[in-house]
Amino acid sequence: MFRSKISGLGYYVPDNVVTNDDLSKIMDTNHEWIVERTGIHERRHKVLEEDTTSGMGVKAARKAMERAGVEAKDIDFVVFATLSPDYYFPGPGVMLQKELGLNTVAALDIRAQCSGFIYALSVADQYIKTGMYKTVLVVGSEVHSAGLDMTTRGRAVSVIFGDGAGAAVLTRSEDETGILSTHIHSQGEHAEELALIAPGMGGRWVSDILKDNDPDDLSYMPHMNGQFVFKNAVVRFSEVIMEGLEANKLQVSDIDMLIPHQANLRISQFIQQKFGLSDDQVFNNIQKYGNTTAASVPIALTEAWEEGKIKTGDVVVLAAFGSGFTWGSVVLKW
Repeated sequence: MFRSKISGLGYYVPDNVVTNDDLSKIMDTNHEWIVERTGIHERRHKVLEEDTTSGMGVKAARKAMERAGVEAKDIDFVVFATLSPDYYFPGPGVMLQKELGLNTVAALDIRAQCSGFIYALSVADQYIKTGMYKTVLVVGSEVHSAGLDMTTRGRAVSVIFGDGAGAAVLTRSEDETGILSTHIHSQGEHAEELALIAPGMGGRWVSDILKDNDPDDLSYMPHMNGQFVFKNAVVRFSEVIMEGLEANKLQVSDIDMLIPHQANLRISQFIQQKFGLSDDQVFNNIQKYGNTTAASVPIALTEAWEEGKIKTGDVVVLAAFGSGFTWGSVVLKW
């Protein structure tokens, strides 16, 4: 049985910075209202005709590959996590495979929303552990800004989300470092508490929306039951972090760095306080980027590593919760 390790990290965010004050000019909100509820000060929105989900993923992947010291010919498999693909189909994995000039390797798309990168790491880890692949490229990328209701009607959701991409190259570990375990879960009974219902076969198709031309039709806008999501998130975050620690006979005190999905700073702070972790043991960057769903964990992980907050031998825990409901954790030794 092999072990996989993260050999390279990279991220990309658009140049278009959107502050809370910018949003206050187009909807009934203000900086204080947003910060109090989410902790977000600004986020990035795509540059029109420049940034795409697959394109941002390519830029993040190239950085990760360069840092890992691998070339296109070395990549055996691609796992691409997103809820905002360029096309309804095909998924962005094959588009990234083309742009990077990879061989005819498999490209798997993951639809687990905010937990997408955790799910993707878990899949990649299994392929490396079994010996099927040696080098796997894992990407999380999102373009939210094109699908948000940027009016007062949609402010509860639209102030939260941002665009960006993160990537990791997983390779076989030849020592005791690498991913120790992954843990993923779902609970579909709460699917519609955080969802975008249409367009889709389960909702109203594009032709129906265009025909009705109803300005009050919200089926194609993200819906979130904020309080319900928050209550479930703090419970599932706690459970899956402990599941990972217990699986590896570790204690909370063994955590050197916790990288939580950047859903809401208040959720991260709640978990930090519950586990008694110091500010040096938890990394947050939602203040700058908002919630980038599948890109959230790899962007934060990359920044924490770049800033020297993660060192060789550290026990690092990644955790996420999101639409589905889905949630998961990864425990690794750096």
